[in-house]
Amino acid sequence: MKNENMKGCLSTSFAYVCWGLLTVFWNLLGDVNSVYILSQRLIWSMAFMAVYLLVIHKWGQVHEILRDSKKLITCAVAGVLVTINWGVYIYAVNSGHVLDASLGYFIEPILVTCIGMLIFREKLSKFEKITFVCSVAGLAYMVVMTRTFPILAILIAGSFAVYGAVKKNLKISPEHSLFMETLCITPLALIFAIYADTHGMGASGVLQGARLLLLPACGVVTSIPLLMFNIGVKKIPYYVSGILMYINPTLQFFMGIFYFREDMDRNRFIAFLIIWVGIGFTVYEKMMLMRSSRTGVA
Repeated sequence: MKNENMKGCLSTSFAYVCWGLLTVFWNLLGDVNSVYILSQRLIWSMAFMAVYLLVIHKWGQVHEILRDSKKLITCAVAGVLVTINWGVYIYAVNSGHVLDASLGYFIEPILVTCIGMLIFREKLSKFEKITFVCSVAGLAYMVVMTRTFPILAILIAGSFAVYGAVKKNLKISPEHSLFMETLCITPLALIFAIYADTHGMGASGVLQGARLLLLPACGVVTSIPLLMFNIGVKKIPYYVSGILMYINPTLQFFMGIFYFREDMDRNRFIAFLIIWVGIGFTVYEKMMLMRSSRTGVA
């Protein structure tokens, strides 16, 4: 059992590290239109997952999903939401707003908790309430003191939080879900990609030689971390994944500061600090749960 937990932790951590470092990959495509990059990400993710489903002999379930209108509609809605999330994230990275992307993924678990409380009638623990209050306070401080609203962070956090809520009762495997979500949006992505290529808005003239391989790589860097996450998260307790999820925004934060050299003014840093203090309470609670499970204490 310990070996399974270790494998789960490694797989899940690998996924979060990949997501945290993806800022570098998207920046390699910084000269390309962000919507075009998004289109390529959708197309190649769908293609990669189609091949994957064929290899693992699970293609037959795709036909079942296509015949179930409720599941198909849910996948389409989820596809729209994940497209918004991916698109805003790519735009944030390539427009010099990596810190906003980091902020989005720091507050996303808080929005998930809020949705769980309001829609699914889930109850917050004492520490989760403190985390929620600190997150709201941090955002409010940033808005008041900087006189700017972190719209990119809210879009990233909100789209992914609602995406999770939409998928909560979707009874299909994660690999089938990702394939169907991207499949539903791929026709629009193909139309835009063709239009962009024929009107000088695509990668032609921007990417040359081996750099053209970055386009199909969009599907690989999207799908592999997600598959590793879905493998790993099944092997570890929920509270462990609740700690590991902060690897992603933490890496993005440091990438924004040290790699992309984004400015961090005092008020913005204080806002982040307030949010981090709140997150610390939830992480502490989950660490205590982990310790209790090891010692056999209920």
